[in-house]
Amino acid sequence: MNTVAPTPPELPPPLPEPAREELKLETVLAALADPLRLQIIQKLLLESEDYDHPCGWFGFDRPKSSLTHHFKALREAGLIRQRQYGLERRSRVRDEDLEQRFPGLLALVKSWRSPGA
Repeated sequence: MNTVAPTPPELPPPLPEPAREELKLETVLAALADPLRLQIIQKLLLESEDYDHPCGWFGFDRPKSSLTHHFKALREAGLIRQRQYGLERRSRVRDEDLEQRFPGLLALVKSWRSPGA
């Protein structure tokens, strides 16, 4: 699991997201049911450093509008926190919130392997 890095005061505020106590398992699971979204979360959990990542870091060969849709769905489900840096949105998993609400879920996502992978 990622360690929680201190938040520098100069960070932009997070985009709108559900509060920890508003996270719903059925909404989180519905967001993770999409293979690309599951891959986004898994990549963040396995390869992320202690900072927010722009869409280009993921290396997906998808139209920007498609990626924007997927990242928005993950944010609205409460899986990621996004901040706006000029024209760029950067993302990170809300590990502390998710672990508090759904213990073990992120470990399961982290260890998941696609059939045939």
